[in-house]
Amino acid sequence: MSKTLFDKVWDSHVVQRIENGPDVLFIDRHLVHEVTSPVAFLGLKNRGIKVLYPERTFATADHNTPTRNQHLPVKDKLSANQLKALEENSNAHNIPYWGLGHEKNGIVHVIGPENGITVPGATIVCGDSHTSTHGAFGAIAFGIGTSEVEMVLSTQCIMQPKPKSMRINVNGTLNKAVTPKDVALFIISKLTTSGATGYFVEYAGDVFRNMSMEGRMTVCNLSIEMGARGGMIAPDEKTFDYIEGREYAPKGAAWYKAMTYWETLYSEDDASFDKELTFEASEIEPMITYGTNPGMGMGIKNDIPQAEAVEGGAATYKKSLAYMAFNEGDAMIGKPIDFVFLGSCTNGRIEDFRAFASIIKGRRKADNVTAWLVPGSHRVEEAIKNEGILDILHQAGFELREPGCSACLAMNDDKIPAGKYAVSTSNRNFEGRQGPGSRTLLASPLVAAAAAVTGKVTDPRELMEDVLA
Repeated sequence: MSKTLFDKVWDSHVVQRIENGPDVLFIDRHLVHEVTSPVAFLGLKNRGIKVLYPERTFATADHNTPTRNQHLPVKDKLSANQLKALEENSNAHNIPYWGLGHEKNGIVHVIGPENGITVPGATIVCGDSHTSTHGAFGAIAFGIGTSEVEMVLSTQCIMQPKPKSMRINVNGTLNKAVTPKDVALFIISKLTTSGATGYFVEYAGDVFRNMSMEGRMTVCNLSIEMGARGGMIAPDEKTFDYIEGREYAPKGAAWYKAMTYWETLYSEDDASFDKELTFEASEIEPMITYGTNPGMGMGIKNDIPQAEAVEGGAATYKKSLAYMAFNEGDAMIGKPIDFVFLGSCTNGRIEDFRAFASIIKGRRKADNVTAWLVPGSHRVEEAIKNEGILDILHQAGFELREPGCSACLAMNDDKIPAGKYAVSTSNRNFEGRQGPGSRTLLASPLVAAAAAVTGKVTDPRELMEDVLA
């Protein structure tokens, strides 16, 4: 029987099928951080057992880390304790640990690909919902809970029901200023935040074939926001070129052996999916969200929809708009903003900083805007400096922070104050996600840059036209 990409990877990792139950799945790579791992390690200690495959496990500090003065002791006691626990647990189990100040430190879903830990055909888990990022390489990657973290640490396996399969095709050529982030937000706006629940999604079509690896990571990262278990894209020459030579990638004869397998990882022509959707690239504009979930998004020049045009209850919709202090029929263009956040595992890579810099170059940060620009890793930070992007940021009045999750989930000091508006390149705009009472507008790095220099929601195409003129 012809197989999908997802079937090929999943089926090759099944250790045991349980009748009328989940599959026991072998896990190739396990990524851990300071938030979801302490209790899991405590469970191992209480049972007197060790991590089964420490060489398949990698630890980094990211969620609770400060993004300024990382050379100083962490002030918040809870964060400091969690970071210390991760270091001690990693050392006790011989797990590679990349803490604050380490050259490989950064957001877990940025450093995995950077170091060649993420490869096609692998199964990858982490105690973080946006583990789906790694699916950009043709891997099956998904987030797990604390008890499952303990299960993988101790057995290198996990029990999971096999999800249904969905393919989302986007064909044609993207319009000017439409980025991978916009493609993802567009799809989520069409499917809603529950439209892919129970599915593992494969992205296919012209747009994803032409997309960079960093762009593919952004799309797969956001799969979870439409309810999917994960997302993936078939590996190709771009994938192989990105991986080759990275530290943990196969070398020598092992590389050619891996390539022989990786080149088989695609959905066969007559493979069937449980659900399939197709969109045209020309339909997609620069996007922005206006509500309190990632599905409440629209083209930046549109007006906020009326309640009757939105799926779900009118009362819930109006509650969301009330939280945002927006009204049905409002235009988003011109709405004043207070903060801009560039970063996160969604948009904290060098390509995102290049896009941001392309808009702000030759301009100045708006006086009413506080901007937090946070690279996803030290290697991204280094590239920002080496490519001259840091000079552009400084000349425009911006400051670069140190790597970490930062204001994506506000587990450190980077919290948006109550009632303030933030144009954010992160992945969630839930109530209080970026700080109690904060109001988040999800957008691409280009839209974030346009807001940062104008102090309001601005179509980046207008600023790009100024440059061309």
